[in-house]
Amino acid sequence: MLDLLTLQTTSPNPNLITIIFTVVLAFLLSTLIAIVYRKTFRGLSYSRNFVQALILSSIVSATVMHAIGDSLARGLGMLGALAIIRFRTTFKDPKDIIFMFAALAAGIACGVLGFDIALVGTLFFCLIAVVIYYSPFGQESTFDGLLRFSLANDLEPKRQLEEVLQQNCRLFALVTLRDMAQGARLDYAYHIKLRRKTSKADFLGDLAKVESIKGLNLALQESTVEL
Repeated sequence: MLDLLTLQTTSPNPNLITIIFTVVLAFLLSTLIAIVYRKTFRGLSYSRNFVQALILSSIVSATVMHAIGDSLARGLGMLGALAIIRFRTTFKDPKDIIFMFAALAAGIACGVLGFDIALVGTLFFCLIAVVIYYSPFGQESTFDGLLRFSLANDLEPKRQLEEVLQQNCRLFALVTLRDMAQGARLDYAYHIKLRRKTSKADFLGDLAKVESIKGLNLALQESTVEL
């Protein structure tokens, strides 16, 4: 049976079994973090590359910490090497930064043979992430789509539009309204939330029946599409 206490004994040159155990544990913990990130993700652009980077970054950081060990010279050399490499990747969401730090922290903890710290810290991080996701802090946004179109500045088209919105949308709010063609037409932008049984195609079909409507454009939140 593998003795974890023996593996956690610090050594300037860890043996092969310790290195393999470190990399495997870093991989498992970062995979757990990636799974939690995927399950708790909300947004318009889900990046598969970012999820893969979460897993790989933990393995890299564990390997780097093993390579440095207790050597000050190695640490300074690694610092100089990282200074040469410029990372210019921008994060779309502050939450992405936190998950990346979590994966790096798990890898670093494994790399310095702090397996208990890596395990407890990762499990607690994932648990809190899931709790926050289902708590009031992680509730769904009020609106999930942006609707744009232009309409003749007449009473009847406006009445028809109001009926279609009420029939198909749980919530809708006017964002912008501006004149077109010297006031003959109006350009609308709405935040909307469709009813559960209403599809995008049905909604656009009903809107197309509104008199004089043009330029229909509906962008719904799609977490499975990578932009």
